[in-house]
Amino acid sequence: MILPLTFGTLRPWTMLDAASLVRHANNPFVSGNMRDAFPYPYTMDHAVQWLTHTIENTKDILFAIDINGEAVGGIGVMPRTDVYRKSAEIGYWLGEIYWGKGFATEAVYVMTEYALANTELVRIFAEVFERNKASLRVLEKSGYYLESIAKKAVIKNEILMDEYVMVRLKA
Repeated sequence: MILPLTFGTLRPWTMLDAASLVRHANNPFVSGNMRDAFPYPYTMDHAVQWLTHTIENTKDILFAIDINGEAVGGIGVMPRTDVYRKSAEIGYWLGEIYWGKGFATEAVYVMTEYALANTELVRIFAEVFERNKASLRVLEKSGYYLESIAKKAVIKNEILMDEYVMVRLKA
């Protein structure tokens, strides 16, 4: 499955993406807005582990954000289970040189539309660190709204902060 974008595509990851994954993910400003599971420094071993996971994963929708044939970021929709089975979390990142150009907004919008139209999901949410104003804006422009603020819910790089929960519901 390949989803077209005006600037590129959302497409499945392949092992050939390892070098570009390291090039764009190995950035403290990228990892600083991600959960600790997203490492920094980001090594070739991390890339191979991630790519192996994505290729073998059949539960989640995991795509590379591709510009001119290069994976420059990632986006995924991870469905929940049990009583939360109609909900999923969306997560995404983009290489710093592509920030501020509307690429993340379009990727989030297209991925959300795809997931809501092609699955039984009715709710997609994102959890965003309070300091990540750019990501909050990406989600707002993609039709998400602020559902809640979990006070002092996360700690990243020894900084305790609020977590904003942004939501988009199926119409």
